[in-house]
Amino acid sequence: MRTSIFILALCLSTILVNAQDFNALKKKAESSIPSMSNGKLTEKEVAAGLKEALNRGVEKGVNKLSKPDGYFKDPQIKILMPKEAREVESKLRSLGQGDKVDQAIKSMNRAAEDAASEAKTLFVAAIKDMDIKDAMSILRGDNDSATKYLKKSTRAQLTKKFQPKIKTSLENVDATKYWNTVFSSYNKLPFVDEVNPDLEKYVTKKAINGLFVQVAKQELEIRKNPKARVSDLLKKVFE
Repeated sequence: MRTSIFILALCLSTILVNAQDFNALKKKAESSIPSMSNGKLTEKEVAAGLKEALNRGVEKGVNKLSKPDGYFKDPQIKILMPKEAREVESKLRSLGQGDKVDQAIKSMNRAAEDAASEAKTLFVAAIKDMDIKDAMSILRGDNDSATKYLKKSTRAQLTKKFQPKIKTSLENVDATKYWNTVFSSYNKLPFVDEVNPDLEKYVTKKAINGLFVQVAKQELEIRKNPKARVSDLLKKVFE
């Protein structure tokens, strides 16, 4: 509509020119008007691009954590003994029982790695439900705004779905046995207060925290690294 009005006004202002000059002037006017397809993305395209970026980031992040050592060899998310058990760890190591502690720590991380793949379905569903308003807010937000959206959308569901999976995984990798060995050994020591944190609850929480750390890494990579934008749409959205 704007283009038509502009051209009409321009034509009216040059009403005395001949037909050949009129056509030439019309073409010039049309070429001088910015097109709606001037490279700017629609909100719908932005939403599609963000969903693609999130799906790629989630898949890559979850796949990485699901492999052996996905948690255990990542110092940022490695699951260590809980704070309330640090004295237990220190005491047992001082008594030459560090192997028991190491086995417990490794087995907790193995359980988290075993359970990590459960997150993908929930993440994908949350991404699918993202509306245009959410997408525009994420695009204009911080470097981890997409990760924050996923936290808000999935954390409660992840906890509910993860805990039974973590319980099974803990048993499969003998984490429960190692954990019980550590704390039964400590609690038998003279003059100590008994300690035995909730293993399932603790590992579930730490495993989910690790998931979001990894997703945030993938989000930042796509935002900051052009090579990580592997489709034309991603390149346009994040340019």
